[in-house]
Amino acid sequence: MAGIKTPLAPPIPTEIASTGTNIGLDARVIVFNCECHTYQQVIALFCQHIPGMTSSKAFELAWKIDHDGEAIVFSGALEQAEEIAAKLAGGGLKVAVQ
Repeated sequence: MAGIKTPLAPPIPTEIASTGTNIGLDARVIVFNCECHTYQQVIALFCQHIPGMTSSKAFELAWKIDHDGEAIVFSGALEQAEEIAAKLAGGGLKVAVQ
């Protein structure tokens, strides 16, 4: 290709890079079954610490955890997910943030 001059077009970015902190990144809080809490205890913790949680949704999640071994109980900003996970763990639940 020597000698052939092709006009170069600038690359079009397909991703936006961020060099900021982890604020605003999406994360999930996962609660695992531990056989050490009653449904009532889990429902109370969910309603107390997860924004917008209702008792009926908390029951559905507790049932899923009991039968499937785990459930995603919150999705949102990383900072908020870590805060919620810490509070649920403080209540004795087995949690992870992904």
